[in-house]
Amino acid sequence: MTRLRWPVSLGTTMTRSPKPVSKAFARAELARWREPAPRLNAMMECDTAFRVVARRYLRDLTANHPATCGGDAKALHAMRIALTHLRTAVLFFSPMVADSRLAQIKVELKWLNDQLGAVRDFDVAIERLRKISRQQAMTDLVSWNAGRADRHRRLVRALRSARYLRLIGSTSDWIESGPWSVDNGKRATRQRACPIAAYGADKLARWRKKLLKESGKLADMGSRKRHRLRLLNKKLSYSIESVEDLFADKRFSGQQAALEYLRKAQKSLGQLNDDANGQSLAAALHGNRVAPTPFTSPKRAKRLMRTAATAYRKLAEL
Repeated sequence: MTRLRWPVSLGTTMTRSPKPVSKAFARAELARWREPAPRLNAMMECDTAFRVVARRYLRDLTANHPATCGGDAKALHAMRIALTHLRTAVLFFSPMVADSRLAQIKVELKWLNDQLGAVRDFDVAIERLRKISRQQAMTDLVSWNAGRADRHRRLVRALRSARYLRLIGSTSDWIESGPWSVDNGKRATRQRACPIAAYGADKLARWRKKLLKESGKLADMGSRKRHRLRLLNKKLSYSIESVEDLFADKRFSGQQAALEYLRKAQKSLGQLNDDANGQSLAAALHGNRVAPTPFTSPKRAKRLMRTAATAYRKLAEL
C-alpha cells in the first residue's frame, strides 16, 4: 500500500496533538509544500487515488490558513474551495472510506465550512453591493464592513482553536491510516483495489445522470430545491476536476466539455444563491431600521435561470 506523507500546516507537526516547531523545520516544510503533488493514473488503486486527491485539497486548505487569519478575502475563498473539494472527495470515495470515524470527520469538516461560509457570505454580498451602489447610489457599506469584521474575528478564533488543530490532525491521520484502510472484508478490499479510471468513470456517469434528471425541473424549483440542485452540480463538477489527470483516458474523453457546461450552470445558480443569502444578511443586519437592499430583480433572476437551463440542455446533448 502506498503511503503519502505531506505537511499539514506550517508550524505544526502531523501528530494528533500539534506543537510548535523550529523555524528551520518550518522552512523545510515550506519547501516541501512547493513540491508537485502526485498525479493520478488510470490503473492507480482507489485507496491510493483517494489519498492523492484528499491530501491535495488538505494541503491547499492549510496553505491558505495564515492569509485567511490575516483578513485576505481571496485566501478565505481558496480555503473554502479546498474544503469543499475535500468534502466532495470523501463523498466520491464513500463506498471504500466508510468506517467508524467517518461520521465525526464529516461533522468537523461541516463545522469548519460553516465558519468560513459566515465570512464568505459577507464578502460576496459586499462585492455585490458595491456594484449596485455604483448604479443606484443606495448602499451604506459601513455597517456591512463592520458585520464582516465581526464575523472575521469569530473565524480567526475558530482557526486558531484547539478544535481546528484537532480537525486537521485527525483528518490527516484518517486519510492516511483510518479504519477504512485496514478493513479486511472481501467487498472493502475489492473496492480499495479497484482502478480509479474504472471506478471514476462509472461514478461520474451515475452522478451526471442524476443531475440531469433533477435539472429538468429547474423552471419549477423554489430557492431550496434550486440550492440542492446547485450542490449536486458542485459535487459533480468538483469530482471531475479532481480526476483531471485522467482526461487522456478515453473513458473521460467528454469530461472536459461537460465541466465547462457545469461551471456555467454553477455560476448562475451560485449567483442566485448569493442573492438570496445577501437578502437574508441585509434583513438581519438592518432589522426594522431600513428596508433591505434589493440584491436581485426578476429580470436578473430570469436571466440567470435561463443561462443555467441552457447549460444543462447542452450538457445533456453531449
